[in-house]
Amino acid sequence: MGICIEKADYYGRHILATIQDHGRYGYQNSGVTVSGVVDRRSAELANVLVDNEISEAVIEFMLMGPAIRFTTAGYIAITGADFTPKINGESVPSYQALAVKEGDLLEFGFARNGVWGYIAFAEKLQIEEVMGSRSTNTRTGIGGFHGRALEEGDCIEFREKTKKLPNLDKRKIESEFFGDKEKTIRVILGLQRDRFTEKGIQTFLNETYSPTSECDRMGYRMEGPVIEHKDGADITSDGISLGAIQVPGNGMPIVMLTDRQTTGGYTKIGTVIGVDVPDFVQSVAGTKIRFQEITVEEAQDLYVAQLERCNKLLQELRGTTWIDKIKMLFRSGKVAKE
Repeated sequence: MGICIEKADYYGRHILATIQDHGRYGYQNSGVTVSGVVDRRSAELANVLVDNEISEAVIEFMLMGPAIRFTTAGYIAITGADFTPKINGESVPSYQALAVKEGDLLEFGFARNGVWGYIAFAEKLQIEEVMGSRSTNTRTGIGGFHGRALEEGDCIEFREKTKKLPNLDKRKIESEFFGDKEKTIRVILGLQRDRFTEKGIQTFLNETYSPTSECDRMGYRMEGPVIEHKDGADITSDGISLGAIQVPGNGMPIVMLTDRQTTGGYTKIGTVIGVDVPDFVQSVAGTKIRFQEITVEEAQDLYVAQLERCNKLLQELRGTTWIDKIKMLFRSGKVAKE
């Protein structure tokens, strides 16, 4: 017993709702994309709120949410954009652990700010791992629920029995707001910066760009002033990292995301830093974005600071941190035994 999808479309438009975790690593050399959640921070917060490992599989949805019927009691947390969630017709908060009963119906509206939403389940979804991940790659039909987006009538069991969630009344945090009309997104300039003119680089760093309607899990196409190349946009194909900013021949940047291809033959002017990817992907079409150059060392410091904030939140909700748990394992000798 677990959940069943009662509705997966609005006005004839299918909802992009898929099972995702942190992604499928170690197979890019074989052409297998990483996949995984687009907004990792929101997904991790949802898991923290229901006492899961931060990489546990969640349901991710874009712009519109599905209707979900619970066939057993449990605990959930909803994060990401504001989708005005309701249970049995009554509004419920996001960024808070919620108890659900057998027969409850969870519904969502359209995103009021932001793009992506997440649902974490304390009882964990019964989804088989494929190459070490439960993530769905809809382009290849790998992983998740039959390798595709969720549809009306799909039922997924929980793989753990319902248990009491400790400190339920404390499992809430301030909701994130993604509706800013203007944003600054930090980037590290790429190894191929020498393939752009100085004017092209200054245009990229000093002008504003906006996501178009052509945005999905693979990447966000941007529009704005043309970024000038020196000798064309084509290069020998090389690896593409999360947040890589490709600039094809038309001079319009494309920010590559979790379902990106493993290699690409367009010049890359830079990469959105990991800490800023969540805010970037939650930007709706038309948001004015200015790219700001920072150093690798600055990006690393920002990442460490984010880890420290997450660690503090874990301590507040659980009483122990991941570091504490690792230390206890060493003291008990379990690590050595395993």
